Amino acid sequence: MRLDELRAQVAPGSLRSEPAELAVYSYDGALARARPDAVLLASGAADVRRAVIWCGENGVPFIARGAGTNLSGGCIAVKGGLVISLARLNRILSLDVAGRVACVEPGVVNLDLQKEAEKVGLFYAPDPASFRVSTLGGNAAENAGGPRCLKYGVTTNHVLAAEAVMPDGTLARFSQADDGPELLSLLVGAEGTLGVLVKLWLKLTPLPEDTRTILAGFPSIDAAVACVSAIIAAGVLPRALEAMDRPTVESVEVGRSLGYPKDPAILLIELDGPAAVCAREAAEVERLCAESGATTVRAATDPVERERLWEGRRGAYAALARLAPNVLVEDGVVPRDKLPDIVRRIQEIAAKHRVKAYLLFHAGDGNIHPNIAYDERDAEETGRVKAAGHEMLQACVELGGSLSGEHGIGLDKRDAMAWLFSDETLKLFHRVKDAVDPAHLANPDKLFPVAGKAATGRSFLRPPSGALSEYAKLLVDKVSSSPGASFRVRGASTRWKDETPAGAVELLTTGLGRIADLDKRNFTLTVETGVSIHALQRELEIQGVFVRLPKSGGTVGGLLATRPWPGLREDILGMRVLLSNGDVVELGGKVVKNVAGYDLSRLLLGSWGTFGVILEVTMKLHARPVETPSSLAPASPPKPSLWASRVRKAFDPDGRMNPGLGG
Repeated sequence: MRLDELRAQVAPGSLRSEPAELAVYSYDGALARARPDAVLLASGAADVRRAVIWCGENGVPFIARGAGTNLSGGCIAVKGGLVISLARLNRILSLDVAGRVACVEPGVVNLDLQKEAEKVGLFYAPDPASFRVSTLGGNAAENAGGPRCLKYGVTTNHVLAAEAVMPDGTLARFSQADDGPELLSLLVGAEGTLGVLVKLWLKLTPLPEDTRTILAGFPSIDAAVACVSAIIAAGVLPRALEAMDRPTVESVEVGRSLGYPKDPAILLIELDGPAAVCAREAAEVERLCAESGATTVRAATDPVERERLWEGRRGAYAALARLAPNVLVEDGVVPRDKLPDIVRRIQEIAAKHRVKAYLLFHAGDGNIHPNIAYDERDAEETGRVKAAGHEMLQACVELGGSLSGEHGIGLDKRDAMAWLFSDETLKLFHRVKDAVDPAHLANPDKLFPVAGKAATGRSFLRPPSGALSEYAKLLVDKVSSSPGASFRVRGASTRWKDETPAGAVELLTTGLGRIADLDKRNFTLTVETGVSIHALQRELEIQGVFVRLPKSGGTVGGLLATRPWPGLREDILGMRVLLSNGDVVELGGKVVKNVAGYDLSRLLLGSWGTFGVILEVTMKLHARPVETPSSLAPASPPKPSLWASRVRKAFDPDGRMNPGLGG
């Protein structure tokens, strides 16, 4: 590797290649180890660009790194190359109080932004357990979550715009406000495989007037989960709804008493908002806890007691780390009503492999962390722990969940993606990577199974989705039987009216008219995209639930395809999409928290049918009406951008879907 060329282009002393220095960058929060060939301590976006261009000219892999706290091997240099450390890009560039936006460099620590925002009456909602040390760039790359994401959403819900050094060395800016497909969502959660984030514009939220914290003990996990469902169904949306099992509580109380009850399961419930609303909801939560069989219900009386209750939850990992040199922190997610089932499966798997699992839940969104303390110097024990962890994740997928709710895929879970996605969907992910990074130099061999290598364990464990409707099958047959033809995707034509070009095959979506799944236990909806928005909203109101869609004419698919309102992105969970080659791919899933793979569902928003036909969409439901615009601006097809055109080729290589309509 000709490092002298790069050394001459960056600040003196910023390029490191001594073995001892490289060893520090050979690992993160997971078990994998791989030493890079060099490390650049970048001092600005210009350094990052110089490094990426140099890597491209010399065929050298590059890996962006923040604080190295991720738990999935996401910043390990598996093919050597150059680690680009962003830790020195640590400035809060601006804090717009009126606009509630912070502009930051990627090396800013999450807690530092929290402190500065609080000084002006605001806060940054995403709060991963590592918020005291993890960086905002790393949080965005991993699409990090945390306890507060139940109410406020994961990182992608708070990134308004970003600048990134793309794999070709260009500096590009992406924003939620951009016309066309939502490319910003593609960068968030991509774990550095599509570019290096060098600047972020983040949404800030006003500090709540009041905060209430309630601790409840339950005789079983089932009773605690029943209480969680009752709280959500009552229309109460806590800012955090956390659960711990008894072994975890015992570990955090070693040598001290935090006042937790001795029950098999506890819930830590935090509410925020206007004082009157908080008081009313706190009374409702206490009532629901009692009705669900809680043996103990206690409310914190002041901020000091509230912090003491949170001390155990936030300190759980550190407490387990005192028990053994290593802790495996798995990160599975299941539909909320499947939490009792996954707990039983985890306990059975732990017993089978002779390990002890300590359970932490983000119970409100079905995200479960089975933590196992062990010593990696004991090869036999390490093998049992790894095998148990893999089986626990398999069980999550088998129950209709996902491999990761917030920790990412990285190196650790890349092969396991074959459990969750079909071959057609995995091929689409690979084509997206090829389109943006054709040389595969940006954090290579992460996120997806490596071509030609066997997957870990069994393949495709995801439960079968509901069958396509007869009309959807007709559309699939129409595309499959029209090789080489171009297609005009059309809904109710309320947002854009044009003639189908001569020779094009019309794909009319208004026949996609059914509600495929209305799950009031998990507050999710799967609906075909030809459904009238008015008809859907009327039906949901009859059922006592609501969806984040403006009251407008036309079809659900037309609204998603044209994206006249950026807020559409907030509740999208997954899609079924028909591609121009006849493949039907399933993106995302039914769980409300899922960071497995590229966020292609949000990418398709605003794509005007140029990427494929959205057959079905899965969304979050709400127990109360959600504020949406009363009117929408007229929509018109966007002018195709460079990166949108490249990504489109991953979906539709020949430009056969809605040619001429942008994207």
